[in-house]
Amino acid sequence: MPNAKGRRLHRCAASTAALVLGAGALAACGSSDDDAAGSGPVSLTYWTWTPGMDKVVDLWNEGPGKKDRITVTVKKQASGDTLVTKILTAHKAGKAPDLVQAEYQALPTLVSNDALADISRDVGDAKGKFAEGVWQQTTLGTDAVYAVPQDIGPMMFYYRADLFEKYGLTVPTTWDEFAATARKLKEAAPDVDLTTFSANDSGLFAGLAQQAGARWWTTSGDTWKVAVDDAATRKVADFWGGLVKEGAVDNQPMYTPAWNKALNTGQQIAWVSAVWAPGTLTTAAPDTEGKWAMAPLPQWSKGEDVTGSWGGSSTAVTTDSRHQDAAAKFAAWLNTDGDALNALAKEGGIYPASTSAQLSGAFTTPPAYFADQPDFYTLAARIAKTTAPSAWGPNVNVAYTSFKDAFGAAAKNKSDFGAALRTVQADTVADMKKQGFEVAQ
Repeated sequence: MPNAKGRRLHRCAASTAALVLGAGALAACGSSDDDAAGSGPVSLTYWTWTPGMDKVVDLWNEGPGKKDRITVTVKKQASGDTLVTKILTAHKAGKAPDLVQAEYQALPTLVSNDALADISRDVGDAKGKFAEGVWQQTTLGTDAVYAVPQDIGPMMFYYRADLFEKYGLTVPTTWDEFAATARKLKEAAPDVDLTTFSANDSGLFAGLAQQAGARWWTTSGDTWKVAVDDAATRKVADFWGGLVKEGAVDNQPMYTPAWNKALNTGQQIAWVSAVWAPGTLTTAAPDTEGKWAMAPLPQWSKGEDVTGSWGGSSTAVTTDSRHQDAAAKFAAWLNTDGDALNALAKEGGIYPASTSAQLSGAFTTPPAYFADQPDFYTLAARIAKTTAPSAWGPNVNVAYTSFKDAFGAAAKNKSDFGAALRTVQADTVADMKKQGFEVAQ
C-alpha cells in the first residue's frame, strides 16, 4: 500500500491520463513556480541528449538570456529510460536540474512522480504553434502544461520508386492495398520483400496502433484501465502477424547489418518509418540515394487521413527548479523562436514540432537523399498535422520491454501475434499493480 504521498501521486497520474481521453477538467499536479526571474541573475541547468544543443543555447545566452539575465548551461545525457531513471533519482534527492529533455511517452511517468512542473501560465500562448495532437502530448489532455514540444516523428511510407516501377507496383493508400502489394511482389520476385516486421521496435508498433485508434492507458476516477490488447491494437497485430506467417513480409529485426544490406541491395524495397528516415537511409543504404520516395502512411479505411507518431521529445521544467518561470521562458524560446529552431535543425538534426518551422529554414529544400522529391517537407508538414492523439501511461517502459520479448519470439517463430499481445497486456497490468496503482479488471 503506497504512503500518503504515493497515493497522491498515483491519483495525480490517473487524473492526468483520464484527461488524455477527455474525461473532464481536474486539478493540475505539480508544484507552483517560484517567481524568481527578475530578482537577479538566474542560472539554469538543462539535461539533454540532442547533438549540438550547446551551440543552440549559446544563441539564448548571448541574446534573450543576456537581456533577461538568465543563463542556461547544457549537461549532455543519455536518452531513453536511462535519462528517465536519472531524473527520478535526482528528483528523490531534490536535486533534479531546472530543465530536462523528455520523450513524450515518458511524461506520464515523470508527472506521476511529481517531477515536472505545470508551466501553463508561462507557455500557454505557445499552443497555437503546434498541431493539436502534438500539443496534447505535453498537456496530457489537462489544463496543465508539463512541457513544450520540441521535435516529432510523424510516420510515413518510404519506397524504392525505381523498383516499384520495375515490379509493376502501385503505392498503397490503404493497409489492404499494402498487403496486396506485398503478395504481388512475392509472386513477381520470391527473394524480395516489401518490408519487414521488426519486433525490436516497440515505438513503431505503438505508432501503428496509435494510427488505428488505440488507447492503451485510460482511467475512471482513480482507477486505471490498461488496454494494450484493445480492438485497434489487435487489428494491427493480426494484420502484421498474418503477413509474417504467410511469408509476405520478412520477420527479421531492423538496424542490423543484414537489414542494411537488404535495403542497400533492393532485397527490401519499402519501409514504414517516420520523418527522420532520410538520415537512417543515408547510412543504411548509401548506394540507393535518389531512388527512394516518401508517401503518406496507408490508411485503415479509404478516405481517412491520420498518422501515428514514432519518436519525438519535449522540453520540461522540473518541480525542483527554484526558477520555474525563467526555465519555462527558455523552454518556450527554444521551441518556438525561428533562430533557435533553425539552429536545432542544423546542429541537432531534429524535425521541429513547431508547425511554422516545418516549412522554413532547413526545411525549404528536401533532404539530399530525397533530392528528386522537392515537395518532401511540404508533404511531411501536411502529414504531421494529422498526427493522432496519444494515451501514454506510467509504465511504458515495461510494456515496451514485454513487447520486444513476446513479439520477438512470435516473429521469429511465425506464431500468433494475438497471444503475444495478450502477454504484453498481462505484463503491463501486473507491473502497475505491483507499483500500487488501482487497475480495473
